[in-house]
Amino acid sequence: MWRRRFTSGSSERGGSREARASRAARPGPGGCRKGADCVLFPAPGSLGSLSPSAMHYLDYAATSAVRPESVAGAVHDFLVNVGASPGRGGYAPSVESGRIALRCRRQVARVMGLPGDPGRIAFMMNATHALNTAIHGVVGQGDPVVITPFDHNAVLRPVHALSTTRGVEIREIPGAPDGTLDLEAAATLLEGARLLVVNAVSNVLGTILPLPELASLARERGVLVLVDAAQSAGHLPHHPASMGAHMVAFTGHKGLLGPQGTGGLWVEEGTEVLPFCTGGTGGNSRLREMPATYPDHLEAGTPNAPGIAGLLAGCQYVLNEGVEVIHAREAALKARLHDGLSGMKGVRVLSPAAPEGAALVTLTLDGMEPAEVARRLEDQWGVLARAGLHCAPEAHRLLGSRDSGALRLSLGWASSDADVDQALAGVDAISLSLRTGVPGGIPA
Repeated sequence: MWRRRFTSGSSERGGSREARASRAARPGPGGCRKGADCVLFPAPGSLGSLSPSAMHYLDYAATSAVRPESVAGAVHDFLVNVGASPGRGGYAPSVESGRIALRCRRQVARVMGLPGDPGRIAFMMNATHALNTAIHGVVGQGDPVVITPFDHNAVLRPVHALSTTRGVEIREIPGAPDGTLDLEAAATLLEGARLLVVNAVSNVLGTILPLPELASLARERGVLVLVDAAQSAGHLPHHPASMGAHMVAFTGHKGLLGPQGTGGLWVEEGTEVLPFCTGGTGGNSRLREMPATYPDHLEAGTPNAPGIAGLLAGCQYVLNEGVEVIHAREAALKARLHDGLSGMKGVRVLSPAAPEGAALVTLTLDGMEPAEVARRLEDQWGVLARAGLHCAPEAHRLLGSRDSGALRLSLGWASSDADVDQALAGVDAISLSLRTGVPGGIPA
């Protein structure tokens, strides 16, 4: 059985006061001592025992912590062999950096089915940054904004903030615990609205939202459509732009397999978005306004060029494997996980089977807080999962889990049958221990 290597009570971290003081006084890297005005970084390789790839990582809906080796290699190669920022010079490294950024835009467009000029993809820090850019960039004073109960806080909080600062009217489409939405109510709520925000896939239920129907209703009424594709990009053969979206926000660190700190916003030709952040772009420097041309219109400041190189490698991996192939593999594992959990006593599966949706299962255990279940899964079974509200409190409100939250097991490109088996064994053992009172769930 997998066991945690480091515990808060280990003798390695304890000892007498004198011993602790002696260790604290030892010089660290670069001659620094603890307490001095310096930053101590872990030695190379010292965190190897914490690598999710050495455990049963089932939190891909949060981030693809396990990535293809080519992604880390691309970041390393960029830092060592290129290093310069795109568009900030006419010398070879800067030009090459620009080429990498352009190739990355093209590959993102291929994975996500984004049409037209890849320059309409503006790089951002993440989907949250992209969603804020879009929402702040199109919503004016007193405008009605239509949302759903399945939205992430990356949508809920910006919209709430604008209700205070710009008097924005928030309208929510009624939803149900099975992930469906009331389309008749949506048609009424969209009348006179400025913006509809909808996520492609729920990060709590894994269900695909009815984007084509919603987008059609919105476009008929002259309402802009913003899609949060954080959970679908790279995981599902799902192309929001072809379904009626005017804007698509995405992150690089989930299904696209890139590093954290990458993402972007695609804006359809003809859709106007005011810049959320303004500053240097490397060109048109005499202008006091941001350039009208994309991607410079929405890209201010030095971009995360090493991250973009890693995102390019991640997208290339996804394209080589095929999104359809990745989705089929994840869906098969999800079916085993969902079926296994659904048959366990004391386990309440909150998310529907939804084979066409995201590969995640959300659940609770009778008699134990989700956070404690997650802790035991890690400590006793080496399974890494996420407990809580998953930044989507309204979805949990519909499920009746808003107060306690739930446990989410989510699969990804590198998940295996062994990961599913370990998770099923761990949840079953914990549930059995709750019912029998025997630690570890092993009957006496």
